[in-house]
Amino acid sequence: MKKKAEYIFEGNKENEAQLKDIYTDLFITEGDMKDINQEHEILKIDDAFKNKKSHDKPIKCNDIFTELRTNNEKKTLLTKGIAGIGKTVSVHKFILDWAEGKANQDIHCVFLLPFREMNLMTDEDFSLHELLLQFYPELKNLEKSKLYKECKLVFIFDGLDESRLSLNFKGRSLNTVEKRLSVDVLFTSLVKGDLLPSALVWVTSRPAAANQIPPKYVGLFTEVRGFTDQQKEQYFRKKIKDENLASKIISHIKTSRSLYIMCHIPVFCWITATVLQNILIKNNEENISTTLTEMYIHFLLIQMNMKNQKYDEQEESERTKHLQLNREMILKLAKLAFEQLKQENIVFYEEDLKACDIDASKDTEFTGMIAEIFKKEVGLYKTKVFCFVHLSVQEFLAAVHVFICYLNKSMQELQFFFDKPEENITLQKLLQKAVDKAIKSQRGHLDLFLRFLMGISLKSSQNLLQGLITHTEDTTESITKTTEYIKQLQNKYSISDESLVNLFYCLLELKDHSLNEEIQGYLSSDRHTGRDLSSSMCTVLTYVLLMSEKVLDEFNPKRFTSPSNYERLIPAVRCCRKALLCGCHLTAQSCESLSSALQSSNSVLRELDLSNNDLQDHRVKLLSDGLKSPNSKMEILRLSICNLTAQSCGSLSSVLKSSNSVLKELDLSNNDLQDSGVMLLSEGLKSPNCQLEILR
Repeated sequence: MKKKAEYIFEGNKENEAQLKDIYTDLFITEGDMKDINQEHEILKIDDAFKNKKSHDKPIKCNDIFTELRTNNEKKTLLTKGIAGIGKTVSVHKFILDWAEGKANQDIHCVFLLPFREMNLMTDEDFSLHELLLQFYPELKNLEKSKLYKECKLVFIFDGLDESRLSLNFKGRSLNTVEKRLSVDVLFTSLVKGDLLPSALVWVTSRPAAANQIPPKYVGLFTEVRGFTDQQKEQYFRKKIKDENLASKIISHIKTSRSLYIMCHIPVFCWITATVLQNILIKNNEENISTTLTEMYIHFLLIQMNMKNQKYDEQEESERTKHLQLNREMILKLAKLAFEQLKQENIVFYEEDLKACDIDASKDTEFTGMIAEIFKKEVGLYKTKVFCFVHLSVQEFLAAVHVFICYLNKSMQELQFFFDKPEENITLQKLLQKAVDKAIKSQRGHLDLFLRFLMGISLKSSQNLLQGLITHTEDTTESITKTTEYIKQLQNKYSISDESLVNLFYCLLELKDHSLNEEIQGYLSSDRHTGRDLSSSMCTVLTYVLLMSEKVLDEFNPKRFTSPSNYERLIPAVRCCRKALLCGCHLTAQSCESLSSALQSSNSVLRELDLSNNDLQDHRVKLLSDGLKSPNSKMEILRLSICNLTAQSCGSLSSVLKSSNSVLKELDLSNNDLQDSGVMLLSEGLKSPNCQLEILR
């Protein structure tokens, strides 16, 4: 198990990195099984932005089974996270630390069973022991009864989203290790606890597939949320030994909001490090990529020529030559990427490659740059399993395929975006239909693809791709009309918040910064700018604030918009020191969002005015939970005219007694507290932990 876990794939099979050398702690939190199948797949927006109650309670991957046992008697742990966020790395870290005797020493055996390999075992039945022997022949010398009756076992099923098994939790179940049944029945029986009830089961999955396991069988639900801002920096400093170069890369990433946000995905950090290292070593700082698309084009170019990385402005002929030499193979891969993206597949088999004229038996086809961006794993029965190193690489190549189909007028390939057959497809029509298609996708599986398609259509991107693209086209007019179309869409009420934010990023890929500049203007102005922000602009403003490092001294929703949009702006309070929410019609959801902001590890909120809101007892209880958090820095709280009763006083009294509370001023004027309420408050005031100086 140590051998299985000690190396990690970082783009090149020949040059695998030692997990210890590059491992950076990931942010793993306890989650909620509710609505996971509705999770937006690519654009994983901050929990506060989605108004989700999140206490940001971090869990170390070595402690997850301790958490599971603390929670209840169920033995199944489900961990979700988007592609490339670090689920498999967390699993490997857990196994490595266990195998080296550093953690979880009460566990006797750990079995890692990836779904992509179990997919190949659907034609025959196995007993549990026979299944394990397929993966671990070493078990044949062990005494079966001792292994299953006396040993503490952990089964790790990695990549539920890659499963092609038909999982039926209502169907047959097994309760003995000797009986033979299909692999999917073995899996469901272990999850349900019918088979080996004492064994611990850990399943990892992308959000879109996590709902295949009914919540009633899950004892603990966790989420890998990638890198925090601090962890991003740690990764780059570990990965890049030259401190000066690492600092330059970090400061550049911070200047590009799109790149900085994407860097919470560890695999994206690796791509970014690869590209920016090459550019900065040449001191070519004026031409550093700023858009996501430019970053990926440079990544493709680097993979073309790993030994002789010459693709800067002075050596355009060199760059074109490398693209021409690999053109046929790249186009086949791009077609594969698009065909599989349409079906939402990120793992492929030999028949999928054959459908795109790729001969998997020719190793030469997967050398050089192909080996770098295309990961090949030899699983059971020597059957080859393939995937791109990250979903974003697949989406980028899919966009390349679609744009080249447009240039070559391959209309048949483009019909995917149209409801009825179209013969004469203009770029403007194609981009607009791609926007419509992406918006209709509930899980957002086309969002990143859309951003890449926008970016590739720019003349500057076409020039970078010369050699792969045989002729360029002036797209200025189409792009101007597309940006207008996107801006019109952003004022529609029917579009989800995630889609609105993705459209904002599409504009940045098209190098249209007008919306971003308008938002920055609102944030920097001290006065009302003269017109209310639309609901969509409120959504984008909130997102921009949450995802930037900008901290506002004072935040007042009334400065920006009309009462109907106040709720959209509430999550932004976690980015300000003083929030004036007097008379803002706060709902229970708003109070959950405020509570979450107070509990956030980077909370800066010190003063909060909630006067003239009908809070009632339940909402004050939610706020009190936040005020008791060790992360809360709240010093001044105003709750005048909030319909508070004695019960609210009980909640606030518990805050005053809390050793974490730093509350210095509390305004409870104009509430019918009565004697019983004041008695409860007095108990809090007598506490040695109470730091209150002013009580109204």
